[in-house]
Amino acid sequence: MVGSRSRTRLALLAAGVAVLAATGVVAASGAASADSVVNVHYAVTGTTYLAKLNTTANLGSGALASTVDLTTGTSQSTLTLPSTAVSVKEFGFVPVTATTELIQNGPAAGTVNFSTNTITSTANVTLKIFGVSLPVGDKCQTTPFNIGISSGPGFTVSGGGPVTGTYTIPAFHDCGLNTLLLNLTIPGAGNTLNLDLGPLQLG
Repeated sequence: MVGSRSRTRLALLAAGVAVLAATGVVAASGAASADSVVNVHYAVTGTTYLAKLNTTANLGSGALASTVDLTTGTSQSTLTLPSTAVSVKEFGFVPVTATTELIQNGPAAGTVNFSTNTITSTANVTLKIFGVSLPVGDKCQTTPFNIGISSGPGFTVSGGGPVTGTYTIPAFHDCGLNTLLLNLTIPGAGNTLNLDLGPLQLG
């Protein structure tokens, strides 16, 4: 059974690996025993603001699953979110509906500051678009890019709370004749990710 101090360390480490996203590497090196590895998870909801489209998309309900090594403080984490529907007007007048998906490219990595009870993290992801009212095929996506996040005001380790970050969307490719249109209207800086983590759960 994990004691209260270990639970606090575990919670901090797990929170530090949020996502997409995402999530954690901390502490000193050292050999880990099998019983020092613990699985934790958070329920997650969130939104993302797409700057060039001036629209906010609801990311729905998902989960953040982490494997945490209490000996070394290292953690690997995966953020799972459902596909997201987005309705916008390209160039301000062409109505477009699309389904988007953030695909995490391997476990995310971050840091936890035990003194300040704060977390930071970076996840590598790919943004995929499909089901668009304009034909883009089934391979339309960006090149991989990073999203950096950190805990916000009101966040607590055991109770969860806000985790936010900013990111830059790179160019799309393999979107057929509409590749140029998408690249004129979506990629760019100033996009934000806002996640809300539920209470920490073991297992």
